[in-house]
Amino acid sequence: MLIIHVSSSDNKPIDFITHLLHSRSLRPPHPSTSAMPPSPLPLATPVSSSPSSALALAASTAVRSAIASTPPSVTAAVGRRELGLSACFTALTLSLARPAPAAVLEADDDLELLEKVKKDRKKRLEKQGVISSSLKEKGHLQEVIYKLSKVGQAIENNDLDAASSLLGPSTTVEWVQNVNAAFSKLSSSPEEKTEVDNFNSSLASLFASVGDRDVGSSKLAFVSSASALEKWVEFAGLVGQLKGL
Repeated sequence: MLIIHVSSSDNKPIDFITHLLHSRSLRPPHPSTSAMPPSPLPLATPVSSSPSSALALAASTAVRSAIASTPPSVTAAVGRRELGLSACFTALTLSLARPAPAAVLEADDDLELLEKVKKDRKKRLEKQGVISSSLKEKGHLQEVIYKLSKVGQAIENNDLDAASSLLGPSTTVEWVQNVNAAFSKLSSSPEEKTEVDNFNSSLASLFASVGDRDVGSSKLAFVSSASALEKWVEFAGLVGQLKGL
């Protein structure tokens, strides 16, 4: 443990904590004339106007005041342990005055988070503006949802002829072109574009499976197509604006 002595004007040490308690019962007996007090170390003088230096100056002033007002009979018998407590008190005061580096980092993180929130909000507003002005594209998307719903019912009933009739001869049919035009206009994020690719890949498998009259593969391809479309609608912010999902 680090031991620090403080001194008064008459070169006698004093325990700041004992003085604050003002307890007569805790005062040690009068020392003998032969007892010599421990040689004190000089008090450190604050040299900075920072908050930590101001607190250190306040602590130092309090210690000097205690020294000046304490009888010599008490100062002569103060132990090293009590002086150590006084030093700890001053050190704690200084440590509390220092700004924590973590607080600075947290402030920077808060600013970055705020900027991200602003950018995300701006993107959402821009996207809602595009969606509000895309009535034709939303109509194409609604058509696809209704068509796939009927195709799914036909596959569930093992009626692949009806499913084939609903789908058309190939992926070049008009309704597929229309939905991809809607995807192109309303897709902006990487997640949305990924789901568009997944939808077209699964839709191609659905056309092939139905054409081959493979019920099992048709069911799997239908589920994959519907799932990709549902995810895209969620990413695009169209939840609640299209029926049937």
